[in-house]
Amino acid sequence: MDQTHCILVGAPVDSGKRRAGCLMGPDAYRVAGLPEQLTALGHSVEDRGNLSPETPALPEHPHIHDLAANVGWTRTLAHAARQAAAEGLPIFLGGDHALSLGSVAGMAGHAAEEGRPLFLLWLDAHSDFNTPKSTETGHLHGTPVAYVTGQPGFDDFPPLAAPIPTDRVAMIGLRSVDPAERALLAKTDIALTDMRAIDEHGIAGPLAAFLDKVRAANGLLHVSLDVDFLDPGLAPAVGTTVPGGAGFREAHLVMELLHDSGCLAALDLVELNPFLDERGRTASVMVDLVASLLGRRIFDRPTRSYA
Repeated sequence: MDQTHCILVGAPVDSGKRRAGCLMGPDAYRVAGLPEQLTALGHSVEDRGNLSPETPALPEHPHIHDLAANVGWTRTLAHAARQAAAEGLPIFLGGDHALSLGSVAGMAGHAAEEGRPLFLLWLDAHSDFNTPKSTETGHLHGTPVAYVTGQPGFDDFPPLAAPIPTDRVAMIGLRSVDPAERALLAKTDIALTDMRAIDEHGIAGPLAAFLDKVRAANGLLHVSLDVDFLDPGLAPAVGTTVPGGAGFREAHLVMELLHDSGCLAALDLVELNPFLDERGRTASVMVDLVASLLGRRIFDRPTRSYA
């Protein structure tokens, strides 16, 4: 297996929603052994620690929660993404999903500099396609895909260097989409795969079709993995649980297919809230998935005792 230079970027973003706890996520991944797992697979690992956001001077918004912090994180992470992508594989340790406002935007800018298209795979129970104008909660962790695809309404955010065309976006695992998002999504050609489609036809088909598009375009692939892509019985440490998510075998199949594609250019690990976890179980599951994504095969899976 080819060695990858993995660059861990801690993004303790906790401003995308009102429920606190995701700021502990980056260190939980470290404690769960992510660097050691990657090293054991033959990769080199550089941990750049946890970032701190810029602090733009913005007035408090009457509806949007913590607008200034989210804008600051977007600027900081976009810069960090472009810098890290030029040197290796950025793995953004979150932090809530608002971190993807910056990580994906930065990767899109990097891809444009490389003269290659960026594709986005959104593994999530939610589509996160609200805008600051459509969101009912005012929580910006539900807006990243709308932002990075250039939807209107993000006036306070940094202008995008390279908006991602919606036909380069796929969402897999959907099972909770707001009415406003549904209306906006209907106007796009984003590839949408909900859990009913997965139950009826399996998860490999839609993923393979999307990866074929990435390879045909010589594209770079940014994968954004939300804890709530998984079933809460497998991964309980998330504040936005939705029953009926991906199980252990489905999730590892996705990771192995992504590895086989050779397209991975960046990874987000988001919405882990260690305060809600059970003895670190969710962090361990997520680290296990990253190991599959970076090359561990099913035959190499260790036997574990939880006694």
